[in-house]
Amino acid sequence: MSGIQISSPEPESRRNSWPQNSWPWFALWVRPRHEKSVSDALDGKGFETLLPLCRSRRRWSDRIKESDVPLIPGYVFCRFDVSNRLPILTTPGLIQIVGFGKTPQPVDEVEMQSLITVVRVGVHVQLWPFLKVGQQVSIEEGPLRSLQGVLVTIKGKDQLILSISLLQRSLAVTVDRRWVRPLKSAYPTSGGSWAAQAG
Repeated sequence: MSGIQISSPEPESRRNSWPQNSWPWFALWVRPRHEKSVSDALDGKGFETLLPLCRSRRRWSDRIKESDVPLIPGYVFCRFDVSNRLPILTTPGLIQIVGFGKTPQPVDEVEMQSLITVVRVGVHVQLWPFLKVGQQVSIEEGPLRSLQGVLVTIKGKDQLILSISLLQRSLAVTVDRRWVRPLKSAYPTSGGSWAAQAG
């Protein structure tokens, strides 16, 4: 299975009359293969959700089948008022709201907005081992302008690593090296080194 392209949710299906823009995003841990049913159920209740998908190719004995599968298996993102979370908790297929103990923890807003941008743009993206350190860069040109992440080179292609710290998950997004500039705070100090792999 390989991630080829992320699928963007239909904007019309995410709209509702609730004042959600001021609410934070939360990650919902769901049962295996229940990501879409949970997302659809919450959409039906009027909540704004995000279920990033990627194209999967599976080889059968006589053919190759392509289908959309969750980019981050086992999780759905949802924006809601945490003080009124009972409608979330009663959704079939939900295991729990991700957090510390019994206290839900919002997803970092900057990381969430980066994920949303990747979904909307529809660039090549795949799940990647979670990274905490490396050369921090920003995208200054192109459709991903203003995003920040870690720059690496994978099989000769430049990739921007975006992380969702709460879930300990990272995504690798294909970028053009010409778009990328190192953050001023990312320059190494004396004796230091960058984690970016220059291709």
